[in-house]
Amino acid sequence: MAAIHITDIEAAINHWRERAPATAGAALAPEISALGEVYARMVFRHEDEADEASLPAPARAAWLAWYDTTPDTPCIAICSTSQGDDWCKGCGRSFDEVQFWPAMDPAEKRAVWRRITLEHTAWRFNRYAERAAEGPSGAAPS
Repeated sequence: MAAIHITDIEAAINHWRERAPATAGAALAPEISALGEVYARMVFRHEDEADEASLPAPARAAWLAWYDTTPDTPCIAICSTSQGDDWCKGCGRSFDEVQFWPAMDPAEKRAVWRRITLEHTAWRFNRYAERAAEGPSGAAPS
């Protein structure tokens, strides 16, 4: 299994904070508590990544529930790997990543997402950013 980056743990915590905000005197939602423990351990140990298999079941379930709300693929339907490129100009994935995407687990997919976001060179981040932001119906999200 792949590792989950601390920024994904943070994003999942923020996702759950929006859905179950704490009120005065109220306990944290179980998802926030579970992910918060993982996050605190990572910060204490100065770790950037946590092995997906090492996550406690409640934290893994909360992370996967957040993951299910994220876009599955960085594809913007402009694939240069189909034209023979080793790296897709549209989404930034390698030929192998494009080919094996359906078989990748969520943590592996998030690692690719993190890399292409940090590189910020794919067309999805510049020339065709509006296409990448479109919802499944082709309309911009509201």
